[in-house]
Amino acid sequence: MKAFDKKYYEKTIKHIAGVDEAGRGPLAGPVVAAAVIFRKNIQLKGVNDSKLLSEKKREKLFEEIIKTASTYSVAAVEQDVIDDINILNATMLAMKQAVDNLKIKPDLILVDGNRKFRTDIPVIPIVKGDSKSFSIAAASILAKVTRDRLMKNLAKDFPQYSWDSNKGYPTRQHREVIKKIGPSPVHRRTFLKKLLSEQQILEFERQKDEVIL
Repeated sequence: MKAFDKKYYEKTIKHIAGVDEAGRGPLAGPVVAAAVIFRKNIQLKGVNDSKLLSEKKREKLFEEIIKTASTYSVAAVEQDVIDDINILNATMLAMKQAVDNLKIKPDLILVDGNRKFRTDIPVIPIVKGDSKSFSIAAASILAKVTRDRLMKNLAKDFPQYSWDSNKGYPTRQHREVIKKIGPSPVHRRTFLKKLLSEQQILEFERQKDEVIL
């Protein structure tokens, strides 16, 4: 995977940022993106697409990545923004924020997927980049671990949804709980239209307003 990244280094490209996201599919919580830059010859054994790693392995690599990286950043875009601008735009926004918050400005960005986000830095989208690029794979681990931790914390306030185990994804158990007791204030209302009636979604809006007040 490191060899994949090395082919992009040139005289004018010394800092390459890998970027990836976690949480596009869940019914609740934020979408999280991470950006990370390593020195050219850094090696970290075991770095791979976060989806192919156990939770224990991801947690271990997370600590190694943040200790080894030249700079890294993680950004979260909350469910309210996801509902307002849609999940694709929210994901692009999270990626841009993660890159903008890096302490070193990259010369090139390698991003997982087939889309670019708006930036003045050259961006190369790489389909299945989290299984090809070392830096993208590392970013995928940072994003996944960060989001999982956020969902575990939210589970303390909303234990009925079992986010400590399903992380907000639409498991059968999660869907059934929503149908039975309704959504929480941190559910994505635009993701619930196949589960809930318009009246139930209006009730969801009322709940959110009460929390804000």
